[in-house]
This record gives sequence, C-alpha cells and structure tokens, in this order.
Amino acid sequence: MGNPIRILHVVVNMNRGGAETLLMNLYRNVDRTKVQFDFLTCKTGAFDAEIQEMGGTIHRIPYVSDIGHKGYIQALDDFFAAHPNYKIVHAHMDKMSGFVLRAAKKAGTPIRIAHSHNTSSEGGIAAKAYKWFAGTFIRSCATHFVACSRKAAQWLFTNQEKKALILKNGIESDKFAFSPLVRDQVRRELKLPADAYVVGHVGRFAQQKNHAFLIDIFAQLNREKPETLLVLAGDGPLRALVEKRVKALNLQDKVKFLGVRTDITRLLQAFDMFAFPSLHEGLPVTLIEAQGAGLPCLISDRITQEVDMDIHLVERLSLGDKKEWVDRMKQLIAGTFPRQIPASSLSSKGYDIKSTAAWTEGFYLGISG
Repeated sequence: MGNPIRILHVVVNMNRGGAETLLMNLYRNVDRTKVQFDFLTCKTGAFDAEIQEMGGTIHRIPYVSDIGHKGYIQALDDFFAAHPNYKIVHAHMDKMSGFVLRAAKKAGTPIRIAHSHNTSSEGGIAAKAYKWFAGTFIRSCATHFVACSRKAAQWLFTNQEKKALILKNGIESDKFAFSPLVRDQVRRELKLPADAYVVGHVGRFAQQKNHAFLIDIFAQLNREKPETLLVLAGDGPLRALVEKRVKALNLQDKVKFLGVRTDITRLLQAFDMFAFPSLHEGLPVTLIEAQGAGLPCLISDRITQEVDMDIHLVERLSLGDKKEWVDRMKQLIAGTFPRQIPASSLSSKGYDIKSTAAWTEGFYLGISG
C-alpha cells in the first residue's frame, strides 16, 4: 500500500460557505489512507485547524484584490512551478478557476478539474467582466468538468455542459435527523418563546441571498402573525445594511442575527420553516440540510428543481410576488408537519455524504490511473 494520492483543492479560503462545507464533508468521509486533500488558499479560514489535524497541507498565496492581476498570475505560476508533485488540481473558484488551471497547465499538471458551484458571478460590472475573462481559459485548460447541478454546469461550461460530471452536495444526513430534545435545548439557548413560530435562514449576507426581500416579506407576515420570529445565521458584507433595515421597520425584537454558527445541525432543529429567496444558486447544501431536518422550505424559483428531494418539503415561488410568499407562510403556520422524514430520503437521491465521498474517492483513483 503506497502513499495516498494528494489532491490540491483551490479556494479563496476555507470558511463555512457551501462549497467549503461540501469539501470538508467529503474530506471527513473519504478514506484518507488512499486520498488526501491539500489546499491552495488566499486567506485564513475557519476550517484551517481541522484540515491540518486530518493531515492536509494549506498553501497560501495573496489574492488578486491584494496584489493586482499581474501579481496574482505570477503567484499562481510560481506556486505550480514550485510544486510539481501535484498531479490533480481541483479548482472551486467558478470563473476564477480559469487562471488557476491555466497556471497548472503551464506547469505540466496532468489532471485539472474545474468545479462549478454557482450559476452567476458576484460583484459589480468590473468584477464580473474580470471574472468573465478568467472564465474564458476554463475550456482549454481543464481536463475534467464537475458541477453541483445541471444549471451550474450550463453556466460555467457553456456548450460543454454535457461533458460535466454532477457531484452531489452530500451531507451527513444522520446528524440532521429531527430531535425534539435538541429542538427544546436550542430554543432555550436562543431564548425563543415556547409558542414562537420560527422562520429560519442560513446564508452569507451578500446580494445573492436576497435578505432585503426576506425582511420585507417577514415584516408583512409579522404584522398579521405577531408570534413569528425570524432567525438569521451567517455573516457578510451586507449584514449592517440588513440590521439597519430591521431597525427601520421596528422589528429588532422579532429578528435575531446569530452570526456564523458551527452548529447548523442543531440550529435547524429549532426552526419551524426555512425561507430561501436567493437570486441565484448552484445547488445549496443548506437546502439539503433543511430537508434532512424535516423543515418545510419556501425557496425562490431561481433555484434549480434538482434541490427538491421529493419528500414534499420544498416549494418554489416567484420573487415577483411577495404576497404569495406571505400567504404560503401563513398556510404553513396553520398546518402541521411531521418532522421525521423517511430514513433513506437523502441517500436514495444520492445526497448522503457517504455515497458522495465513495463516488469522489473512486473518481480521483480512477483518473489518477
């Protein structure tokens, strides 16, 4: 038995985002005597210590926003030239993966994977134009295309999406199974009244997640149903703006900002409904988790149908009709939901991390030949 093959995953940082959470779930569940993960990042991240504990190496280069285009390209070229030991590079930076894979190709790295986790780029016009330019190198520099959903494949690999392999965003489903005990515990910790109806959301405070829309519909709902509370987990550039909006609507007693949480498995137990009005998504891990916890989910129709696990928990609504969202929320409050979902619901759809990790391990071993 030789040494494990080492896969170099390229991300901006290993914080608690969707792609990063998936990577960590995979990392914890692959056989690390066969496959070991290393990371090329630009910033420190929440998962760094755990990665090192599991035997992973974290390399760091400055990001383009810190050293400019020329400096960033130089840093990538220098890195790959200095690390010819990596035979498989797996880039998770959406369009920015183009620059990474170009540098890897130049250095002679044989296997170069582009992985799409989204369906749109973030940022203003200049940032989007720059990312578009970076993305033009993917087609000629990637040897393999991977995506979390068909929609994500179509976005990043235009006209090549048929070649993309779909890697499902698996979760540790047994950890999400509903527990009334945990629910009571978390609600006490968060000081939520026993009779409160909790609308929950987990996501970064960024334009994509559409918090402004969520606050507006919740304000309307709360006027009619004062027992409702909105609990928001996450952090990000727009958080202060959202907090200001909550104050302006006089909802500060009704909306809780929890910041970044390490215990999403527990937190979901305390919610009664999950609201997710994103403007765009690849295939959000957090929606798989919410279904795993047996939560009814109201989501925007911009999110791929593939996220629905067919257990009658997901409903897709138009962002053009706030009244419809409020009406559906009121109907959900009036109804009851058995929070226990059939044990095999996620695994039968391929969203249990054990099957995803086994697939990933086989994929790496197969292509490394």
